Amino acid sequence: MKSEKKFFSGAFGWIKIIIIALVLAFGIRYFLISPVTVNGASMNPTLHDGEHLFINKVSDPKRYDIIVFPAPDEENAEYIKRVIGLPGDKVEYKEDQLYINDKKYDEPYLDSEKDALKSGYLTTDANGDPNFTMAEIKGSNGSLIVPEGQLFVLGDNRQVSKDSRYIGFISQESVLGKVISFGKSLKR
Repeated sequence: MKSEKKFFSGAFGWIKIIIIALVLAFGIRYFLISPVTVNGASMNPTLHDGEHLFINKVSDPKRYDIIVFPAPDEENAEYIKRVIGLPGDKVEYKEDQLYINDKKYDEPYLDSEKDALKSGYLTTDANGDPNFTMAEIKGSNGSLIVPEGQLFVLGDNRQVSKDSRYIGFISQESVLGKVISFGKSLKR
């Protein structure tokens, strides 16, 4: 009897530990950190097709962060893009050069792509023009700034990326998370 009682007591202890571990894993997975897989070449050379990543679901995106959000033009799909413009920012490109609030910004994560480009421009608007402003973006209603509660995002592989130039601004509320870097530089 005592050995049976001891066995059930020990088994119950292990069951409690396993249940607590499962609840913690579930909580972390669904509320804090989640795995994602890159599909496509729109974030080359920073991220590659098939690469497995994690996203932080509790932090607010900042400029140059790489975020994941539901694709506004594809059911059950998600996009991974880089935040370029925040609410209130005036974002424009002049001859492949980024300007935010009339200040010139470098994009070193694009250097290898620009070096490999034989002719033309890496960053263009939806019509292929290397000079564009927020007024041309879907949903801007002719405004020159990123609307409140919205983000302007671009893929690093600008020539193939379906991003804000084509799909418009991204609601900050729709962001699923920010890509977590494990020893790999994702920022400037």
